[in-house]
Amino acid sequence: MKKPLLFTIICFMVLPTKLKAQNDGAVAAGIAGGLLAIGAGIAAIKQMEEQAELKATQYILANHPELSSFSLKTLDFDGKKLKDMSAVSVISYKIQEFTPEDKPELNGKKQVLFAFTSQGWINQNGIDFDKITWYLIDKEEWMHMMVAYVKVSSSEKDESTLESTLKEGRVVNKGVKVKSKLVIPFFKLHGDMYVVTDYSEDMKLVYNERSLGIFLKATKDLVQMGRGDLIRIHEFLFADEG
Repeated sequence: MKKPLLFTIICFMVLPTKLKAQNDGAVAAGIAGGLLAIGAGIAAIKQMEEQAELKATQYILANHPELSSFSLKTLDFDGKKLKDMSAVSVISYKIQEFTPEDKPELNGKKQVLFAFTSQGWINQNGIDFDKITWYLIDKEEWMHMMVAYVKVSSSEKDESTLESTLKEGRVVNKGVKVKSKLVIPFFKLHGDMYVVTDYSEDMKLVYNERSLGIFLKATKDLVQMGRGDLIRIHEFLFADEG
């Protein structure tokens, strides 16, 4: 009777140790695999960012010879996850000119280059640039766009008031804020409601709660820009005037 009892006690002592070792090994393997996946995702995002910046630079060189010295950097890839990138409908690049010299400063004209994406713009090979439409704007054009957008999104219709308010403030979810005060509230809409203005021969601007929609007439694509993107672009273009 003593031997079976002793054997049972030993089993209870040994098995948890072995199971713990196996479980620890599985957990370690899972963590390692997760870290590898995260590393691969970060590497893929970085590769896409470099690919996108190269293509944007090529576009500028081919189509805007007036830009002879400039810096170009994407605004969109920081903090993005690989699985989220396929949902991105526009890539924004900040462009600033400078005077060529030793250790130059970025102190020239600022512009923003938009790369509007169509469905399927990301595939197994990376970015399909045949599914991208380019659009370059300066701060004057951006202000015209924002005035038109806020005009259709709110009850404020005076363009000079809108422009002066936008220079001091920024567009947020509920309207235009100057410092912490909401000075131009947006209309409250349901998620399936849209207000449209025919902005130019290239695009229509669409107000839907929480986003700026841009309808591209050539491709018939409706792309959306979130409030965070609007704020970053506005701050970049008007940072020296705040």
